[in-house]
Order: sequence, then structure tokens, then C-alpha cells
Amino acid sequence: MNIRVQGAIVIGAGPVGLFCVFTLGMANIPCHVVDALPELGGQCAALYPEKPIYDIPAQPFILGADLVERLAEQARPFEPVYHLNQQANRLTRLDDGFWRVETSQGLTLEAPAVVIAAGAGAFGPKRPPLEGLEGYEGHSVHYLVKRAADFQGLRVAIAGGGDSAVDWAILLAGVAAKVWLIHRRPQFRAHAGSVEKLMSLVAEGKIELAAPGQLAGLEGDGRQLSAVIVDDL
Repeated sequence: MNIRVQGAIVIGAGPVGLFCVFTLGMANIPCHVVDALPELGGQCAALYPEKPIYDIPAQPFILGADLVERLAEQARPFEPVYHLNQQANRLTRLDDGFWRVETSQGLTLEAPAVVIAAGAGAFGPKRPPLEGLEGYEGHSVHYLVKRAADFQGLRVAIAGGGDSAVDWAILLAGVAAKVWLIHRRPQFRAHAGSVEKLMSLVAEGKIELAAPGQLAGLEGDGRQLSAVIVDDL
């Protein structure tokens, strides 16, 4: 399908992309929006819907899902057209000055302006090279925490040392029966304030560190985990 737009194409439907729709709408510029995810919100919706965000102007804190909802509501009067679950694969400048965007679903959009608000771009999980991993995925191995309540009363091992791993460990410390955080180094790459809170929870016995350590294997029935194997480094 080929659509010629007398407005703008916005690549990315995360918070920045949604606010671009609002800003362009205020200038009477209609928008078509392309995003690789099946829902609006980018990483805020896919990875951090229940995470408090503290760096939004005029908001002391706001949950990721609530931020996305408000941005979408703010953009709604300008009637953006969303093309979700498809990645922008190719950007070409045409002879008449328009830009052409081609997507992974065979859609072609042409417009005089393109805004790239894709952040780090389309993202996917970093899957560890563990034997039998595929059988556990989606059942007892997960790559994100969308709802903390899904982990109520469970024993949870989180592998990683960046913002996502540290934030999820902090979030689940008050929900799960037990939380382990596995990282290859004793230092963490997360924000200093998050690391400070993590260490406070470790001191209180609410999180146990396996650092430096390496996730080395899975034990279970091929679907439900009973244990993870961690090698000391």
C-alpha cells in the first residue's frame, strides 16, 4: 500500500513521538506514525508500565503507562494515523522533495517531512545461550516485567546490571517471595540513586546479590523452572 501524506511521518510512537504528534498538530500538520511495537508508548509501555518516572516536567513522578496514556490523549484531537507492529526499514529522498518510508509490512508512506523519534530503535531481548531456554520462555523465563502482580509470592532471579535489571529488582522486592540479582560484576550500571536503593534493600535482606556471577544453566521440567545455576566469577 502506498500513502502520500500532506503532513509528516513520525517514526516512533514512544513518548517523544507522541509529543511530536501534538506539537505538529498545533501547527496544523497531520501525522502518520510508524512503530515496531504493537502498542503505543515505546519502552515505557513495553518494559516499564509500572515504573515510576521522575524526570517529566511538572510531574513529581508518574508511572510509565500513565505517561503514555496522557500523551496519547493529548495527541488524539489531531487524529494521527498509527501504523503499529511494523518497522521502518528504508528512508529515501524523492526527486520532488518528498521522503519515502518503507516498512516491514509492505507499507509505503510519502511525505514532505519525516521526524525520527525512534530512541534506540526497535529492540528485542538479549537471550542468554542456555540449553533448553526456548521451552521456558513465556512460562517461567521472561524478558520484561509488565505487571508486578504477576510475580506475587514467587521466587525470582533477575540477570543483569543495568537500569532495567536494578529497577525490576527494586520493584519486585516488595512483591515476590524472594529476589536474587545476578550480575557479572560487583558494580552496577544503573543510575546512582537506584543502586543506592538496591543496596539498601540488600542490607535489609529483601534482595540477595549473586555478583560477580554468571547465569549458567536452568533446571526444571522444560516449561516450569525449579532452579537456576549460577557460576561464580
